[in-house]
Amino acid sequence: MGPEALEIYLNDHLAGATAGQFMSRHLAEHHRASSHGGALRRVADEIAEDRRSLLEMMDALGVPAHRYKVYAGRLVEKARLFKLNGRVTRRSGLSSVLELETLRLGIEGKSLLWQTLLSLPPAKGLDRARLQDLLDRARHQIDTVEGMRREGAVTVFG
Repeated sequence: MGPEALEIYLNDHLAGATAGQFMSRHLAEHHRASSHGGALRRVADEIAEDRRSLLEMMDALGVPAHRYKVYAGRLVEKARLFKLNGRVTRRSGLSSVLELETLRLGIEGKSLLWQTLLSLPPAKGLDRARLQDLLDRARHQIDTVEGMRREGAVTVFG
């Protein structure tokens, strides 16, 4: 499969990165006045940077970004508005818990992306130090989001 598989893989992660970028911005905006507002803004900014890094790596590998995957990522993120949270017209605490869980899963997937790219042969020309930094940052993002998720779950579920 080779290059075609890598193209599909990277574009699928680009779709996920797009969804994660919008979801993290939404969460940061919704919680801007809370004690977690600053941390969520930082995570959202980092997720946007990580997406740009992915695009740069795709370019370096000669992998074109497929617009339909980017649009699909945006649609997936918008689909979260249709889930039931026990309230018809407004958010509930459950909304934040589920969104934080979804964001954490996305960041977990991103960390696997960086691990996979680190496992490619050096001949691919990717900056291994940069990939390691991205992996370390993803792990820190996971810890940050997980702390918020746990706190939110305790609040919602008692």
